[in-house]
Amino acid sequence: MASLIQLLSKWPLVRQIRQRRDGTGLESMSDKTRAMHARTDGAKVARSICPYCGVGCGQLIYHKNNKLVSIEGDPESPISQGNLCPKGAASYQLLTHSRRETKVKYRAPRATSWTELSLDQAMEMVADRVWESRKRTFVREKNGSVVNHTEGLCHLGGATLDNEENYLIKKLFTGGLGMVCVSNQARI
Repeated sequence: MASLIQLLSKWPLVRQIRQRRDGTGLESMSDKTRAMHARTDGAKVARSICPYCGVGCGQLIYHKNNKLVSIEGDPESPISQGNLCPKGAASYQLLTHSRRETKVKYRAPRATSWTELSLDQAMEMVADRVWESRKRTFVREKNGSVVNHTEGLCHLGGATLDNEENYLIKKLFTGGLGMVCVSNQARI
């Protein structure tokens, strides 16, 4: 009988009745529930901006022991007031998913498989191809007018680029390389 009373006293409803409580406090929790803690307990918080579009919703980045713990909307953000769209809410999975690519992959023309490249080698390949395309498609004159541009290259910027980055991109790509097609994904 004593073990039955002891067992019943662990049941939240019995505790609530015996303590004459309303069931909104600790008496309504089981031992297992009381032992639970949020994954963000003890984590440090950094404020950030969602990288997906030009809106700039605020995010709280929780990290503990040099490991990402959680990403949530920032309630103090005047833009999003703690809300995130589905893409912003999936930021944590984007960064921690086990199948996330973390190395540069290259598939040569007509190849059936990918090979890993060093970042330096990949950057050299991109630079060589941009320069070669520019040389091949550069137009100095058109209809008797000096145009000095290439129609073989274009640039589509990301929405998270700031004004300074966009300014430098515009100067490099139009002035330096002669691109006439420079746009930004935030506008689309």
